[in-house]
Amino acid sequence: MNHERLKELLEFHENHLKNVILPFWEREAIDHEYGGFYTCFNNEGTKLVSTDKYTWSQGRMVWLLTRLSGMDCFDETVREKYLEWARKGARFLMEHCLLENGNCTFLMDREGRPKPIKPGSELDISVSADRFAAQGICCYAAKAQDREAYEFAKKLYKSIKARLESGSYKSHPYPVPRGYVMHGRFMGLLDLSSEMELAARSFGDSYQRELLGVADVNACHIMDGFVDDDLVLHEMKTADGKFEDSTLFGRYVNPGHTVEDMWFVIHHGLKTGNSRLIEKACRVAEKALDIGWDNEYGGILLFADMEGGRPRGDVSGYETEEMARKITNDWSNKLWWPHSEALYTLLLAYCLTDDGRYLELYEKVHEYTFRVFPNPDAKTGEWIQIRDRFGKPESKVVALPVKDPYHIARNLLLIIELLGTVTRGRDVSEIAAPK
Repeated sequence: MNHERLKELLEFHENHLKNVILPFWEREAIDHEYGGFYTCFNNEGTKLVSTDKYTWSQGRMVWLLTRLSGMDCFDETVREKYLEWARKGARFLMEHCLLENGNCTFLMDREGRPKPIKPGSELDISVSADRFAAQGICCYAAKAQDREAYEFAKKLYKSIKARLESGSYKSHPYPVPRGYVMHGRFMGLLDLSSEMELAARSFGDSYQRELLGVADVNACHIMDGFVDDDLVLHEMKTADGKFEDSTLFGRYVNPGHTVEDMWFVIHHGLKTGNSRLIEKACRVAEKALDIGWDNEYGGILLFADMEGGRPRGDVSGYETEEMARKITNDWSNKLWWPHSEALYTLLLAYCLTDDGRYLELYEKVHEYTFRVFPNPDAKTGEWIQIRDRFGKPESKVVALPVKDPYHIARNLLLIIELLGTVTRGRDVSEIAAPK
């Protein structure tokens, strides 16, 4: 293993997190008057376009601040500041995000009042909002040993799990086309169950065993139910469990989603000692990047055909489906989050296997990512997150109309934890159960 290169990368990522990414969020995101966080910035980060608060992003910010509060690369004063901001964010969610039916509102105004995304629309339009709220709150609860917060997250988790397993859930902004099942349903429950399992463990709650079992079931659903014999992870299959090679929905791949999910699976494999699962997940991630890499202009395509390039396939009868429009119109965008997810997943695969192919792939993604995404204005910092196929900034909405605080910082901190573990000669499995 190339330990010298890993030490260089550890120093690089620590510097990037501390001096490029976090200053923006510390300066711009904290609402010291009403609580919660501002995330509705333009792509360049130069303008706050709304004080509205999306539950999805509020939960992500709580998770991020909580995890930052446990990192050794910050001094005690900084760690305490992050945990206090996480506490206030968790309280904001606990006081405002739930509706009378027990589901989370998708959007709140600055003061926390539920707000429809457009006049007359429902408030609880995405189970992902609930998921990220529960994830942030349970992570905070475990770190702070806040039992009230843990019980709040646990109750919300059980509601989310019941909705996902019954199929009675909404998934804005990625609605499930009729007659199909989406990989994201199982990916989301794997991730949340894994996070809840860590929290349950910290409280000595016997529910931990059930949570680990749920995570295991969903990891198996993903790897056995959505990965084909060629190691391609399909985002959709038919309701009766078939892969279609003639339709757009059956053929398209979301490379970033795949590599993100594969580190979820790898972390679960580390927890359970399942080396077969880990090895397969590494290969599935490699396949996704082989399919999704733009050989002409560089970078990772948002969507790709299962054989590479522009997604193709029949959409007869589904022309008006929102997902058909997204896949067809947005496929060539280069977004921040697939690249940051790939950076961590490839380094994780390399550290676990010592296979130089993963380090070579990492270096290719690293070169493109840090050449294209960081904001050239150092005073503003952060990244210009949304790019066109040629790498030029693009003003458009992807998923939510926010500048998301999550993927870049999350993967930087995961890389720092991973490389810190490896370069100190400790067991890599430690990263699956952070302090």
